[in-house]
Amino acid sequence: MWYVIDANQQPPGKIASICAQHLQGLHKPMYHALSDCGDHVVVKNTRHIAFSGNKWEQKVYSSHSGYPGGFRQVTAAVLHRKDPTAIVKLAVYGMLPKNLHRRTMMQRLHIFPEEDIPEEILKNLVTELKQPRVIPKRLNEYSREEIEAFPKLWIPSSDYLPK
Repeated sequence: MWYVIDANQQPPGKIASICAQHLQGLHKPMYHALSDCGDHVVVKNTRHIAFSGNKWEQKVYSSHSGYPGGFRQVTAAVLHRKDPTAIVKLAVYGMLPKNLHRRTMMQRLHIFPEEDIPEEILKNLVTELKQPRVIPKRLNEYSREEIEAFPKLWIPSSDYLPK
């Protein structure tokens, strides 16, 4: 099975937990830890992920080349500018089990920074997974009728003068 999930305005950790479940096959009733029964997951719009708080500047990704002085640290904002798919990829990689199946599970993960997906992958997609967080509508996205129908919490009196 091939699943697609939209990462637009979603936290990477929530997206990664959903992807890890489907890559391992935990959503299937026939799941067994020793059998490889996972599915393909396509993640789109990773360029538009959303961190809460100041995590863009405070979250640090580190790596080491193995050579003396080869320790590197980069913030989430710098890593995202360099590769918009890297944060989601690292989050999914960290949530998969640390065994020999992890590499094959990661091969079934397909990440795209924008909305466009290649045709050979698009023809395989079966189901779209629900986003973990609901994206609230902006005020300019509501119609005039919806704004007028919204209940008023306070109706000012006729002699009210705002400051």
